[in-house]
Amino acid sequence: MQKSALLIIDVQNCMFNPVEPVYNSTALLENLQSLIERARARNTPVIYVQHNGPAGAPHAPGEPGWAIHPAITPQPGETIVQKTTPDSFYQTTLKEELSQRGIEQLIMAGIQTDYCVDTTCRRAVSEGYHVTLVSDAHSTWGDSGLSAEQIIAHHNAVLGNWFATLATTEALQFMEEPNVTSK
Repeated sequence: MQKSALLIIDVQNCMFNPVEPVYNSTALLENLQSLIERARARNTPVIYVQHNGPAGAPHAPGEPGWAIHPAITPQPGETIVQKTTPDSFYQTTLKEELSQRGIEQLIMAGIQTDYCVDTTCRRAVSEGYHVTLVSDAHSTWGDSGLSAEQIIAHHNAVLGNWFATLATTEALQFMEEPNVTSK
């Protein structure tokens, strides 16, 4: 049995701007809450990735938009990895955090489908991890003439054909992980 972790990518306040929120934002948050609750119940580590934008950006460190969305607030002791590029592994502590826990499988969800989720999924496979992409727990905005729904469907198809196993929030099963406590 592979030891798993739930990786939540860039679900930050600025992604839920009421003027132009991420696609299907309410359902996304509900699905993420369900995944997090079930992961915690099975002692599966929940690891958050938080994008640090440049000074003046809504997601610059310390800005209100930078904070992880309150609907999925990390619990004390849960890991938050800081990043500055779409790749959650590039110049971050993610690989070290996963290695310390013996993680072999990543269950991925979050924002933005066509950038950070896509890049991190591909990089994780290159790093030797088995990836499960939760097909209804990542989102984006429309771009280049495509709707957000089309972009999500396209990425599910591409990533699911080569880089990841796809599962819906409802179908995903978390296996019981050993309860490891620090001494």
